[in-house]
Amino acid sequence: MMWVALAFISAALLGCYDFFKKVSLKDNSVIAVLFLNTLFSTLLFSPFIILSRMGVITGGDLYVPTVDLNTHLLLFLKAAIVLASWLFGYVGIKHLPITIVSPIQATRPVIVLVGAMVMFGETLNPYQWIGVVLAILSVFLLSRSGRREGICFTSNKWVAFIALAAIFGAVSSLYDRFLMRSLEPVLVQSWFNIYQCLLMGIIALFLNAFSPAQRARKFKWRWSILLISLFLGAADFCYYSALAQDEALIAVVSMIRRGSVVVSFVFGALLLHEKNLKSKAIDLALIILGLFFLYLGSI
Repeated sequence: MMWVALAFISAALLGCYDFFKKVSLKDNSVIAVLFLNTLFSTLLFSPFIILSRMGVITGGDLYVPTVDLNTHLLLFLKAAIVLASWLFGYVGIKHLPITIVSPIQATRPVIVLVGAMVMFGETLNPYQWIGVVLAILSVFLLSRSGRREGICFTSNKWVAFIALAAIFGAVSSLYDRFLMRSLEPVLVQSWFNIYQCLLMGIIALFLNAFSPAQRARKFKWRWSILLISLFLGAADFCYYSALAQDEALIAVVSMIRRGSVVVSFVFGALLLHEKNLKSKAIDLALIILGLFFLYLGSI
């Protein structure tokens, strides 16, 4: 199944994206990094719109058709949802170890699965219920690992930020499935990046004008900032292409994409030298086992 292969490729690319995001945000301005991320993503995909209008691209996966105002409003809403997830996620990942952040984000498929039940009338089978229970249990076990690093899950605001990022991300995933029923992947990716850049530009200008604390934050250019956009763009293109296929299941695609936690966990262990890896690895294994049961119940 091509959509499954695309989901796995997207997961691998997303794990690299998480690592470069963590490196870019170290002792850096979150707002500046996020704005540059949206800008580079826009520069990466807007040429497809221009070339389509000029008649250079007339068809295929990279052709961006002309759409009406209602479709643009839908894409603007998509940009707002993703940006909310990013704002919470970028701030959270700056202040937490990636080996804590990634497993929390890996619970997103559970939220997506519950949303699919409510919105699309999907029901859980025994395998899926086992997966949900294991994923929830892993979060409680992960809080134990976090306390060893002085991170209390019930009172740490950065954990709350990552949780909100996961919730907005889950909403975005469900919304993506709705959009992909009628829109082309490159259309969605091109225009929502433009709207996201415009929104982020407004936020950056507002904060720099009215927040002395934001103006005082130093920005350091790192090439990893450019790599954030490149890996995210490639990961999302594979993701949207997977969802565009009629037989694709959003719960399974979302679950596979959270497999990116394996890549980011390895990066965090080998290159960032984060702590309490043995305990976190056990928690991570439980999450992966839960996701595996979700996969078994969804095929």
